[in-house]
Amino acid sequence: MSPVTPRSLFVLYVADQARSRAFYGAALGRQPTLDVPGMTEFPLPGGASLGLMPERGIVRLLGAAIRDPATAAGTPRAELYLVVDDPGAALARAVAAGGREVSPLLERDWGDRAGYCLDPDGHVLAFGAPIARG
Repeated sequence: MSPVTPRSLFVLYVADQARSRAFYGAALGRQPTLDVPGMTEFPLPGGASLGLMPERGIVRLLGAAIRDPATAAGTPRAELYLVVDDPGAALARAVAAGGREVSPLLERDWGDRAGYCLDPDGHVLAFGAPIARG
């Protein structure tokens, strides 16, 4: 048996996989590396991946051990913060794809310029870049 190649996969539970695939494809400006019923994956900056799993899929998988994510529809349950070269352009792409801007691109006290929007399921999507100093 060959060794497993380590990787990180962040999974968001979504109400509509096709809608979320279209949103993240446009917002990230890339195509998924996996797109099958039950899971869509997009490569992220830095080598990790974003997975989109239908809410009903995780309920089917874990059953009564978890609360049904659909009961929190529209409530921000996660934030995906992406460090990118041009956070303004990335935020604009996300909004054009149907995201709702909730905080414009601003200099933040942690040293980044970052802007925030909500994806179609209410997850927080942020794009940031370090502020050039000097």
